[in-house]
Amino acid sequence: CFAPFPDFWCWFSVNPLCVGRIILIVFGARSFSIDYKNNCFEKDGKPFQYISGSMHYSRVPHYYWKDRLQKMYMAGLNAIQTYVPWNFHEEQQGVYNFSGHRDLEHFLDLANQTGLLVILRPGPYICAEWEMGGLPAWLLQKPNIVLRSADTDYLGAVNSWMAVLLPKMKRWLYTNGGNIISVQVENEYGSYYACDYNYMRHLRTLFQLFLGENTVLFTTDGNTDKEMTCGSLEGMYATIDFGTGERRISQAFSRQRRFEPRGPLVNSEFYTGWLDHWGDQHAEVDTQKVSTMLGEMLSMGASVNMYMFEGGTNFGYWNGADHDNRFRSVVTSYDYNAPLSEAGDPTEKLLTIQDTIRKFREIPEGPMPPASSKMAYGFVTLTMVGELNRLLDTLCPQGPVKSQYPLSFEEMKQFYGFMLYRTKLPRDLPENTALISPLNGVRDRAYVSVNGVFQGILERDVTLVMNITGKQGDQIDVLVENMGRVNFGSKINDRKGLLTHLILGMDVLKDWLIFPLNIDEAIASGWPQSGMRRSTPTPIRGPSTGPVFYQGTLAPNGLAWDTFLRLTDWTKGQVWINGVNLGRYWPKRGPQQTLYVPGPLLSPTQPNNITVLELEGAPPHTRVVFLDRPQLSSTANSPHCQHRLEHRRQPTPSSSTSLGKH
Repeated sequence: CFAPFPDFWCWFSVNPLCVGRIILIVFGARSFSIDYKNNCFEKDGKPFQYISGSMHYSRVPHYYWKDRLQKMYMAGLNAIQTYVPWNFHEEQQGVYNFSGHRDLEHFLDLANQTGLLVILRPGPYICAEWEMGGLPAWLLQKPNIVLRSADTDYLGAVNSWMAVLLPKMKRWLYTNGGNIISVQVENEYGSYYACDYNYMRHLRTLFQLFLGENTVLFTTDGNTDKEMTCGSLEGMYATIDFGTGERRISQAFSRQRRFEPRGPLVNSEFYTGWLDHWGDQHAEVDTQKVSTMLGEMLSMGASVNMYMFEGGTNFGYWNGADHDNRFRSVVTSYDYNAPLSEAGDPTEKLLTIQDTIRKFREIPEGPMPPASSKMAYGFVTLTMVGELNRLLDTLCPQGPVKSQYPLSFEEMKQFYGFMLYRTKLPRDLPENTALISPLNGVRDRAYVSVNGVFQGILERDVTLVMNITGKQGDQIDVLVENMGRVNFGSKINDRKGLLTHLILGMDVLKDWLIFPLNIDEAIASGWPQSGMRRSTPTPIRGPSTGPVFYQGTLAPNGLAWDTFLRLTDWTKGQVWINGVNLGRYWPKRGPQQTLYVPGPLLSPTQPNNITVLELEGAPPHTRVVFLDRPQLSSTANSPHCQHRLEHRRQPTPSSSTSLGKH
């Protein structure tokens, strides 16, 4: 019908959101609401049940968003659920980033094109095993701020953020022609100690102001009376979450019914797997239990979101942490034992879930998109660039800040990564003398050197005392690593750095030089490879102890396929490839043994730069190896998806480099 107007048709075809708006005009308004009379959702005047899966766009490279969404759609889902991490978009106060891999609207557009509705969870707090639960660390510059409460400093920041985010989301509401059907307010607030109803009322008013009073707002809380009591509020539909550990589904939903006597049954987080901390065993949740419980909930008419359906990766410094009896940092991988693996590969769990969904709704026709091609590129030997404390002109070109006492990361506006504290020994120490972190003040690990010689480690909740020797005036360096802020519970106001004095014997160490290290910016600019080409030094080969940088190159072979980096016999540190921070490795503690390297990060025609910051001690061989499969446990990792997927996979080529023994 638009044939006489080709220019208009061209405009129409490249503005997919406008398609929905034209439909509104031509065919009548779209609607999404809660039908309290018939205990269901109502979409366009008809009963509606969603079968959803969680995917976090912040954990999946943007060039793979479409692939993951298509696989979720082909699995039988009609909706996805995603968090919006505030700190991912406003790392520095007042500076907003919605471009590239932070382009939330592009992600929503791809979901819309795929045919998936969206359940949006914009926080402001999200938990998600994400750094500080999605809250920006700059909030902690206010020393007395009370997070997730009606504290005026906190609400002022929330108001400013939501005034930026929510207007962008309004045009994507289903009723406005988009695909967002419902919006969560806060997240599992009943698990937080504050139980501040004024705070929740304020958020409800704020969301209604920007999104409209008819938008379906909801809350999600755990399966206890306390959590549901503190987390729910009139005007926001109360939903519940639970996993396969819940023995009686009917009992869990009866708790939701006590808070929502009428309306749909909803499990907003049905756990298909679980997270890993460093030092854990790799978590696995039984596939058959997931499938059986999913079928039972769907047969009851409940709407279900599976958390996670695609986990992804905590690239860079974005992992969170828990603190129950002690601080426990979340690993780099967020594979989550989910139906789609960390690399987006369909698993046996996905196919079993698909079979279950097929009993309740029509599955799209056609094959499941295959697993991505993988490459075992083989070994690369790295050479030593230098000890970190000798590279400060490059890593901290602005120089140090002088302070009588240590300053925190937040006070220094160094929110992530590493910071170096330097002072001098106040007297001769001919015998071992205790260096003490009183009040557990190291957050989270400190690597201590005297005159450039590595002495040992102080670790939060684990190692609060170590011994050192030296002479008066010797230089003492304390490199502090932020291992991720607590994302759940009462300890989310998790400041980093040296939060208390360090005591050496009977002396309080004073007169510090504090270096905020911008390692990522230096590496993204081409260092150390570019710097080595300029000065053409002869790199030192071999291992060393303490924080040391290593570099190497992976030769191109014409392909840029997904791969997995293993640092066998290395201790602990951080890896960058072509300037991109892959995350932490810690094979000694485990369970994770490999880091996921998305293929598009690699160049098929140019040398690929590898930079490693080893914090404790490299092996004599200084080799790393690229494998064609992940290893997420300290024992041999069983391959995802065996016989049922073999005929769907593209063949995996063998590398031209022999792997040998490793």
